[in-house]
Amino acid sequence: MPAVPPVITTDQLHLLRGDYVYLRFATEADREDLRPLAKDDRIWEFTKTLMVTDTYDAQFNEYFDAALATAKEGQAFVIRRTGDDKILGMTRIHSLTYKDKWAEIGHTWYVPEIWGQVHNKECKLLLLQYLFEKVGLCRVQFRIAHQNLRSQRAVEKIGGTREGVLRKHSIRPDGVWKNTVVYSIIDEEWPEKKKDLETLIASYASTSRSADRVPQ
Repeated sequence: MPAVPPVITTDQLHLLRGDYVYLRFATEADREDLRPLAKDDRIWEFTKTLMVTDTYDAQFNEYFDAALATAKEGQAFVIRRTGDDKILGMTRIHSLTYKDKWAEIGHTWYVPEIWGQVHNKECKLLLLQYLFEKVGLCRVQFRIAHQNLRSQRAVEKIGGTREGVLRKHSIRPDGVWKNTVVYSIIDEEWPEKKKDLETLIASYASTSRSADRVPQ
């Protein structure tokens, strides 16, 4: 079976750099920096992907190993703040299929201190712009736990169209059934969605720029 070409190469990473955030490939060197940041029950309230118990370290290692393995069908990224290089969270492009020209953006999390600010919006703009305009995809989708209304609103703000609910789609690590809400953006919609997203990001300029500025 021929090797799947990478979704993005090192020399293209400059395309994933914005005014507020930039993305870098997740590597083994990031493991211990991310471990304490992810140890927050608020992040995993609806997915229980990680649970802050006495097995947290083992859970995190399994989670991070899976993130690194994403390179087989996409890429995992560490999200950093442009102003001071502070790690803000992680995200992944995954389930990429060049044949059918679609991929999923998911496994995204941020430290709670920046929830509701500009960072996720710009991160999604950078990724969507790259996938539609450079890779040439026709569809990018997002899947969200049905209980996570905050993340559903966030995807709707960036232009995602709610397609439906996958009922009893998976069982969370704590044994609770999870329904999955599916959103997507397709290529015909992207130019208008991009304009709306750029306008939304610009509306944060006066507050977010001052908040992200590193004192001299």
